[in-house]
Amino acid sequence: MKMRGMVPPDPETDVSRARYAVVYLPGCNRRRFPASCVDVVESAQKAVAAADATQRRFPARVLGPSKSSEGQRMYYLVEWLK
Repeated sequence: MKMRGMVPPDPETDVSRARYAVVYLPGCNRRRFPASCVDVVESAQKAVAAADATQRRFPARVLGPSKSSEGQRMYYLVEWLK
């Protein structure tokens, strides 16, 4: 999977991989999120069930975690779930 603007996953480990999550999105529409804004869940169904648009928590499939150049753990958006 090649995504522009993201740190590529380490091919020798399974640390950074696609996961389902609920993402807290406080402001503008972003493509990457600090780990503190991402709650990883077991399945797409659990992500959709835990989402709450009134609390700005949206279901997604994300890639990560990766370490940014600033040393933060980041997740990258693969797709928003419905």
